[in-house]
Amino acid sequence: MKARDVREWTDDELRAQLDQARRELFQLRVQQSVGHLENPARVRQLRRDIARMLTVQTERRIAKA
Repeated sequence: MKARDVREWTDDELRAQLDQARRELFQLRVQQSVGHLENPARVRQLRRDIARMLTVQTERRIAKA
């Protein structure tokens, strides 16, 4: 996922994608703690995607102010 792709989403889509990514990250962390994580790199990728989404959200909030 690229930041330019995230910027194309509406505010509602961004919020929904962010919630979904956080839920998936939680599930991956649970799997990791149990020892059944198939793709450990996915955790890092999700953390970065969440950071991108939060950055775009902050940019929009600043632009509105």
